[in-house]
Amino acid sequence: MALLTRETLLQLVRDVEEADPIDYADLPFDEEGLLELVVDSLLERELRFSVDEPDLSRRLLVYLAATARLSLENMVLHARLLRAGLEE
Repeated sequence: MALLTRETLLQLVRDVEEADPIDYADLPFDEEGLLELVVDSLLERELRFSVDEPDLSRRLLVYLAATARLSLENMVLHARLLRAGLEE
């Protein structure tokens, strides 16, 4: 992941966000600050993880599993909000 810089990852996430924006509604969050916090956290984890697991293909499997888990969690949360009538 040496080619992936903080700024590159930030821009990639912004590009995805532009195509599929997150609805922050009236939540009191600094959206850019949250984005930077998440990107910094992920890059720090990758730095530590790459020391423990130098095999990129194995790390990729872990990232895919984590992404699947987060997607599932997001879907369930969205369904619960829909059921509760809290989201359109």
